[in-house]
Amino acid sequence: MDYMLSTKEVARFIGVNEKMVYTLVAEKGLPATKITGKWLFPRHLVEQWIEANTINYPEPRQDLPPYDGILIVAGSNDPLLEKAINLFNRRHPEHMAVFGNLGSLGGLRALRRRMCHMASSHLLQEDDDEYNFDFAARELGHAPAVVNFCRREQGILVAGGNPHGLRSVADLETKGLTIVNRPNTTGTRLLLDRELEKAGIDGQTLDGYNNEVARHLDVGLEIAAGRADAGPGIRAVAGMLGLDFLPLRWERYDLLVTKERFFDPGVQLFLGLLPEERFRTLAASLDGYDVSMSGKMVFPAEGV
Repeated sequence: MDYMLSTKEVARFIGVNEKMVYTLVAEKGLPATKITGKWLFPRHLVEQWIEANTINYPEPRQDLPPYDGILIVAGSNDPLLEKAINLFNRRHPEHMAVFGNLGSLGGLRALRRRMCHMASSHLLQEDDDEYNFDFAARELGHAPAVVNFCRREQGILVAGGNPHGLRSVADLETKGLTIVNRPNTTGTRLLLDRELEKAGIDGQTLDGYNNEVARHLDVGLEIAAGRADAGPGIRAVAGMLGLDFLPLRWERYDLLVTKERFFDPGVQLFLGLLPEERFRTLAASLDGYDVSMSGKMVFPAEGV
């Protein structure tokens, strides 16, 4: 079980004494689970916790050059975003939008390092309600402009006809079931891990938990091909591939832009597509999207 650390091992891993480990669990949210009276620490969650609590990142060596017609978007992938990028490139041939599939956290880090103009993200906060603001504040050290791209429905993809009769996340423990997963830099993985924790399931005990694929569509293709029985993903992919879908929640999927780049021509042209009827027609061609907020600036709720 090298993916689980003991109290002594996690103390050595983060460079503190064992007594401090208990303080970090109680006061700083260090991820831990107690099994048969012993504290155990999932290594990958400890690594995520360290990264999430890191401050004083080194300044990037250089800024993005002045906007010259190439719009760089990085972060969480999405089928509707791909269609919107294609629409942008057709509508504005003097510009070109490109996308880097880095996951939500990866997109925020690319924004921090000034490697992209916009980051796409759907990171669910600890309050189980808001999205992205806390993560952006930690990663960037300041509040970016946050524009809603869409709302979309997240859940569990399963084979057509749901042959295993799955009804909830708890059923992923069904004997003989194999899942496929997303990388731990993605909002989808964050949501799955949170739902597994609520169900009292250690994800590492699930067959296929460490089999990670890059896109929502790849999760669906693994299931459609019979290489996996279930995996986290959005309803749009279920509709595209004829899979069944167990809904978990509707989520807000946003575009984050630093205030320095907000008025770059490509950024403004792209955001200007979102209220258009053409974009809404694209969304209507896919399942599981709500574009009633698309193109609108969003702000943290009071008290967040």
